[in-house]
Amino acid sequence: MTTKQRLMLVGFALLAPALCFPQTQPVATGSIRGEVFTKGDDGQRALVPGMHITLRGSATRETDSDAYGRYSFDKVPAGVYSVEANAQGLNGQLAVAVQAGQVSAAPLELSVSAVTTSVTVAATDTAVAVASSSDSAQSTIIAQSTVESAPNRTEHVDSLLPLVPGVVRGPDGRINMKGARSAQGGWLLNSANVTDPATGNEAINLPIDVVSSVQVISSPYNPEYGKFTGAISSVETRTGNLDAFHFSVQNLLPRLRNRDGAIVGLESVTPRATVTGPLLKNRIAFTQSLEYRFIRTPVESLPPLERDTKSESFNSYTQVDIKLNDRQTASVSLALFPEKRAYLGLNTFSPQSATPDLHQRGYETSMQHHYVIGSGALLSSRFSYEKFDADVLPNSTDPYRLLVETTEGGFFDRQGRRSDRIESQEIYQAEPKRWFGTHVLKVGGEFSRSSYDGRQEFLPVEIVGTAGDSLQRIEFGAPTRFAVHQNEFAWFVGDQWTLRPRVKFDLGLRFDHDSVTDSTHTAPRAGFAIALTRDQRTLLRAGAGIFYDRVPLNAPAFPQFPSRTIVELDPAGQALSSTAYPNRISGSIHNPRSGAFNVELDRELRSNLLLRASYQQRNTRSNFVVAPGFVTGGSSLLLSNGGRDSYQELQVTGVYQTRRYTVNASYVRSKAHGDLNDFSQFFGNNPQAVIQPNSRSRLGFDAPNRFLTWGEIALPGKFTLMPVLDVHTGFPYSVVNQRREFVGPRNDLRFRSFSSLDAQILKQIHLPFLGKDRKAKVGFGVFNLLNHFDPRDVQNDLDSNRYGAFFNGTPRAFRGKFVVGF
Repeated sequence: MTTKQRLMLVGFALLAPALCFPQTQPVATGSIRGEVFTKGDDGQRALVPGMHITLRGSATRETDSDAYGRYSFDKVPAGVYSVEANAQGLNGQLAVAVQAGQVSAAPLELSVSAVTTSVTVAATDTAVAVASSSDSAQSTIIAQSTVESAPNRTEHVDSLLPLVPGVVRGPDGRINMKGARSAQGGWLLNSANVTDPATGNEAINLPIDVVSSVQVISSPYNPEYGKFTGAISSVETRTGNLDAFHFSVQNLLPRLRNRDGAIVGLESVTPRATVTGPLLKNRIAFTQSLEYRFIRTPVESLPPLERDTKSESFNSYTQVDIKLNDRQTASVSLALFPEKRAYLGLNTFSPQSATPDLHQRGYETSMQHHYVIGSGALLSSRFSYEKFDADVLPNSTDPYRLLVETTEGGFFDRQGRRSDRIESQEIYQAEPKRWFGTHVLKVGGEFSRSSYDGRQEFLPVEIVGTAGDSLQRIEFGAPTRFAVHQNEFAWFVGDQWTLRPRVKFDLGLRFDHDSVTDSTHTAPRAGFAIALTRDQRTLLRAGAGIFYDRVPLNAPAFPQFPSRTIVELDPAGQALSSTAYPNRISGSIHNPRSGAFNVELDRELRSNLLLRASYQQRNTRSNFVVAPGFVTGGSSLLLSNGGRDSYQELQVTGVYQTRRYTVNASYVRSKAHGDLNDFSQFFGNNPQAVIQPNSRSRLGFDAPNRFLTWGEIALPGKFTLMPVLDVHTGFPYSVVNQRREFVGPRNDLRFRSFSSLDAQILKQIHLPFLGKDRKAKVGFGVFNLLNHFDPRDVQNDLDSNRYGAFFNGTPRAFRGKFVVGF
């Protein structure tokens, strides 16, 4: 049996429960009805509309409260459930028993709730009900139980995102959400923007223990979301415990480094500790999480003691949650995330000496306040400040030389960045109004100021042919320093319009002003959700919108980067010709713009089986691309807004859930196409030295076919098992010759198909300590269980004797896990 056949067999085994265990008799069901409210000092109730509510138990479902704060769950199997609400700094939880043929009342009062230390096996929603706002756009939530149970090789938050259909980690190691480059997406932490102002990429690390949920929103139509052209990743942290202190610690034992059967030092040391508890009981809660990370990651195709990248970081997250009164909550947080990465971009053809080190330092602080007004309105205020510095440093001072089989010398780029951002936001959600149905209006505004102070130095680069002679030399101008500042304003209005109980619309309008482009943009959005059947088991939803991205500050600074000169050499190393390419911006700078729409049909076949089919499309224009060109006065290296890309995705998903296990399975057929000379790949953290003419083709992370299945399985003996099977088409690559010129169509070839089966099993145990039983979890994870060869490098030089060979696969790996909680 081949490896691929074994993978498909494992995938069928994961799906078997959903396909092979039909109900032999009707399930006795009941209903839940309730309203979401807060109480004032006078004891009067204030209903809260638009609150996201989760039902957990033998069936896990989600919905939103309507314009009057009411919610319902129908056809719920008999049993005991937990009803939970968590949004806008308000939390509530209620236990409710459902009896066959009866309606159970579940009034849900909101306040600041405690953090629970238990693990609830839960997964994607299986309810099909008309909800509000985000329901017109695709949205997937990775719940806290999945955060804890999923096999996670790096134990970083972003490593969980590939559990979402349409989200992949590209060949450059970055996360690409729904066909968008990393810098095109939105990265939020508790609603605060946490991107690098200079590059637009994600720029924060935090201990995963403080993460409550991770949500991926594809083309969100809520007008409060802006400054992106792709999808959004939104991370929410846990609320501190107001009742009692809890402490957890894990990863205390280091992992040894095994190189060809010999132990040579340490491979990783990643201890992590978290404490939460009341500073003032029922009023003020405190959370502190600390994490030290020392990790070596091997490139298997390099010599044993010269194959490791190295990362050392210290992540700290502090949060204080305050219950001011029954209607007001506030929180203050501080995240610190300094990191040193050695040998960035290490691969088969770039040894350690030819790679740079990346040193990053940063912190982010945020303050939030939420006030439920007596009439049922909600006022939310947020202020945040982010500081992010980065330095790129070479590991050698020798000349940088690009050979056919390897790279010699020290890295050609030396840069330093000092950037920061200050941001504030106010959002007011009005009480429900009746006019041709019910309307819940939301208005808001935000302001941000970003700055980037930097320096750039480029050293000469030589391209060496198969005979060992230098074919071309790239020379650069003198080092430069520069400073760029940016002010951004936004204001928006949205309406959640319930025309009828089974018909809802989301209408929004957003305006953005950017001082760099000196322009104001109008971004309308609209969506709807319709229950097609009376039982609300069939839901049609769709939406469309316009989105404008922010301008990364290294783009307006581009003319101040050192210019380059291309020198053609003869076999003796003498100059044949010389062409200067000063840096210029073609025309004026514009904000990238995308238009997106989606259509989705959900059908709940049973109370525990959901099928979903969806299609989405996004077209982006005015992307930043860079390429050699000609303007008045001669040759130039031109930065323009001429880039375009597109993404189409057809997705089919099934979710099957019982009392003891949940299985998620999806197939995605997609196409990501666009301009290949993206600006960030030449002027980011790990820039490429050679810039060839631009071309349009498949994007580097295009994976047309992807099958993903994962499950959370509660086994006897308090074991929890979570396997993940991911199979997708290999990423595309281009062919070059010894001069680093592209040969034939760009990205016309592909890597081998990627196949990986990962799994983690955990068991909850009790340890006697100080006369009491303390909770603990023990387990282990295995990655690439079938040891499938998934190469990350390919020899794409047509003049190499190894042309077409693949290297640097990720071998099977085991990881132990031990968590102690007090």
